Amino acid sequence: MIYVVATLTIKPETRADMIAAAKACIAETRKEAGNIAYDLHESVTDPTKLVFVEQWESAEALVPHRKAEHMKTFGRVVVNCLAAPPKIEVITPANVEVR
Repeated sequence: MIYVVATLTIKPETRADMIAAAKACIAETRKEAGNIAYDLHESVTDPTKLVFVEQWESAEALVPHRKAEHMKTFGRVVVNCLAAPPKIEVITPANVEVR
């Protein structure tokens, strides 16, 4: 099992668009084979911080996820919303990789 924690810093004026796109992406991702959990958390102290917490059966399950059409659609929205590069942490029993 692996976890992915993606922390996004967005432009304040894009918040509504980002959350709408995230909701659509979350709904589709939860249907994917190998997905255990896929949730979006919003900071209560900083409205520009959003954190995705994902749980997957294996690293192999992420391969089709990254190529899924709903991820491409989400990516086209995200690119216009980001105020800084995202921080992605891939957590396995053996390692924490930060991208």
